[in-house]
Parts: sequence; structure tokens; C-alpha cells
Amino acid sequence: MQQKKYRKELGLFVVEGRKSTDEFLASDFKLIHLFVSTDYKEMYPQADIASSAEFKQMSNLRTPPEILAVFEQKSYDLPTEINKSYFALDNVKDPGNLGTIIRIADWFGMEYVFCNLDTVEVYNPKVVQACMGSLGRIQVHYVDFETYFKELDCEIYGTFMEGDSIYSTKLTKPGLIVMGNESNGISAQIEELCTQKISIPQETNRPTESLNVAVASAMISSEIFRQKLTS
Repeated sequence: MQQKKYRKELGLFVVEGRKSTDEFLASDFKLIHLFVSTDYKEMYPQADIASSAEFKQMSNLRTPPEILAVFEQKSYDLPTEINKSYFALDNVKDPGNLGTIIRIADWFGMEYVFCNLDTVEVYNPKVVQACMGSLGRIQVHYVDFETYFKELDCEIYGTFMEGDSIYSTKLTKPGLIVMGNESNGISAQIEELCTQKISIPQETNRPTESLNVAVASAMISSEIFRQKLTS
């Protein structure tokens, strides 16, 4: 379960910790196995008991929690219409960033997150850990952006350092917000498909190179939400 090829082959993934496990148990993900320590057996009567040594073998964490679950992966039908703002992640590689962006999408009421085929796998244990159960409410779709974007009738907002300020740009139209790779930003092929370039304005004469992609996603989502509330 710690290796992508086996997760893909078996169609399963691991969730660790009580909060995340409870979130997934409350979702429509199918539970396959649940392991707990003796301290939690009364709370989870359906679970199997595992020892500390067994949790260390199973866990992906340095300090294993005393609850670990295995769920079945899900597949979804790809939406053919975009009726609000959603993230489209172009080659985002850091699992923590993807997990955090899924949490942000959940916070702001999005149903989907779109990823191109080179973005980190959503069932990576670090992604699952970082999203803190939000994956139970967010559909993550992996698609070829060049093909999919051309099929849609909506705005494609690309985030660039030289784009128009999000604070002076109307962002209430339904559309996809493309967030680029942590090191290289949005690829040249996807840049050509963007209908508008947007940016988080920076204080002048600051040497900061760029914002973390998850932080930028939160700021843009917050501004979209503010504009909708005040429009």
C-alpha cells in the first residue's frame, strides 16, 4: 500500500489517524480493513486489533497512530460542464500541496479538483494525510488538459507572475483556475489555452520569488468567494 504500483494494482489506499479515518468512514468510500489498538476496540467494534509492532510495519508515519484503515479507490464520471470555479493543477508534484489544495477546495465548497496526468497521485499516503478527510467530499479527476479544456465552454484562468491582479479582475464567472508546477509554473502548452492570466499582486521591490502553490490557491479561492458574496 505504500507503493503506487500496488495501490493501482489492488485499487486500494491507506488512511491513518482517527480524524481522517472517521471522515472517510462517514463518506461513501468503501471500507476494506480497519485496524486499531486495544484502546480503540470499543469505539470501532468492526476493527481488527493490531500491535504497536504491526502498526510500525503498516504505517507511513514516523510516529504511527493507533488507527489505520484501508479503503477502496473510486472513479468518477468526468464533468462535461463547469458551473463554478475549480482548481486545475498542472504538474503539481508535492503531495502536501495537493492534499492542502483538496482541503481548500472543500472549505470553499468546490466539488471537483482537476489534475493533469503528471500531477502527483491523489492516493499517495502523504496526499491522503494532508487532505485530512476532505477527499471524501471532493472528486479528483485526472485528465489530459489540452483535450479537456478545448471541450469546455468556460473561462480558463492561468496564474502567472505577470497576470492581472485578482483584486481588480472579475472572477465570478464559472471557470478553471490553473495552478502550475512548484518550480516551473504553468507549462507552455497549457498557457496557450488560458483565456485570462491572473496574479496575486506583490509589494514592490520585494525579493520573494513566488508563493507556495497551496498558499496561492487559498488566497485566490478567498478572493473569488469574497467577490461572490459582494456581487
